[in-house]
Amino acid sequence: MTVSEPPRPPAEALAGLGLADHAAALAQGTISSVAAVGAALDRIEAAQPTLNAFRIVRRERALSEAADADRQLAAGVRLPLLGVPIAVKDDTDIAGEPTAFGCGGSFAPQTTDAESVRRLRAAGAVIVGKTNTCELGQWPFTSAASFGHTRNPWAADRTPGGSSGGSAAAVTAGLVPAALGSDGAGSIRIPASWTNLVGIKPQRGRISTWPHAEAFYGLTVNGPLARTVADAALLLDVAAGPHSGDLHTPAPISATDAVGRDPGKLRIALSLRTPFTATRTMLDPEVAAAVRRIGDTLRALGHTVTVADLHYGLLIGASFLPRSLAGIRSVHRNMPGAQVDPRTLANARFGTLLDGPALFASRKAEPFLHKRIGTFFRDYDLVLAPTTATPPPRAEDIDGIGVHATNNLITAACPYTWPWNVLGWPSVNVPAGFTDAGLPVGAQLMSTASTEPLLISVAAQLESELHWERERPSPWWESR
Repeated sequence: MTVSEPPRPPAEALAGLGLADHAAALAQGTISSVAAVGAALDRIEAAQPTLNAFRIVRRERALSEAADADRQLAAGVRLPLLGVPIAVKDDTDIAGEPTAFGCGGSFAPQTTDAESVRRLRAAGAVIVGKTNTCELGQWPFTSAASFGHTRNPWAADRTPGGSSGGSAAAVTAGLVPAALGSDGAGSIRIPASWTNLVGIKPQRGRISTWPHAEAFYGLTVNGPLARTVADAALLLDVAAGPHSGDLHTPAPISATDAVGRDPGKLRIALSLRTPFTATRTMLDPEVAAAVRRIGDTLRALGHTVTVADLHYGLLIGASFLPRSLAGIRSVHRNMPGAQVDPRTLANARFGTLLDGPALFASRKAEPFLHKRIGTFFRDYDLVLAPTTATPPPRAEDIDGIGVHATNNLITAACPYTWPWNVLGWPSVNVPAGFTDAGLPVGAQLMSTASTEPLLISVAAQLESELHWERERPSPWWESR
């Protein structure tokens, strides 16, 4: 029996479909997976010389997997993402593909999928490629000598952020409907804020990091980037779940069920205070105004929003640095032959010094930090704060500078996100509008352990009022 091919919608129509829309159109037979995946691959390859979002494009394998998805659809099989094109970040293993993690050099193909990829495949998703990330996820710029600069779809001279900037750029540009990223100090939330996306940093362990029992000593988690809260929640639900070797296994939640659920009238703290940093930071007035406007919208939705700064203390910073730098050292050590920037080598050397008593003490401090910062939530249900201190910088700002200048640059732009990685608690970036120059900025919603449903329900309320998903960049990457 020959299966007839559904008519192929115009490419621009496919580019505009979100994750759930793709899944519904495939299930209804409006489009085929071969058409949807082929169109995504065409968009990726057309944008690659300018946007530069991908490290690996899996054209042949993805089209073969799409053809198999079409056979399953024709046979009546229904899975949450059957036949839908998806991208993952290049710190995540895909069987048959190398994992370069932003580094130069030649790496052997992986023999097995990461647990998150296994779950995406089990849900029927077709992974079209691996998105660019900076070396070992260190910086809020997606730039490296190995691939150049990934560009921001809203402004070609700007970074989309990092380290999940390739995933953010791909979703914002409509190359794929959603993508997975990872977040060890804000690496999902920062690029989401600088590209007008929803980015969810889940509870530690919500999405497995296997083949690593934990990543970067518990700092790094995997999470979704999408245009809408519903799409981000769907991808979170599909990718979530433990591997038997995971160190952190929170009780299951349903993110999708939280979309549209009334969270009740909440007590929300509006905090613009930055955590302690050793370098000078200053909140950009346009970012501050955008976050306050989000607060005004929350008040209009019936919530009580109070200006109340969260005081992080010095210990949380002392807990972050050993875990981050020892993590860089550990990953770099396990990538023999990797060609990396001198700044990466310096960080790895510093990580060697901290991989001992300092790292041990930083892990022991976490229960105390949970208790200390948790007391703030006796009076408040969640915190609203800036995601970044500035709009997206120029992509080349990271080039040709030393370790000290790099630390000053990244700390000045992004001082807000990393404490929630130390705590392991969830946080959601929501788009907060645009600067006068047309650059996106974001705000983050933060709460305590396993509160993703609460944060998602509030984010969905905001989206229903602000409709950030209607804002799309002019496709400059198609015109060169």
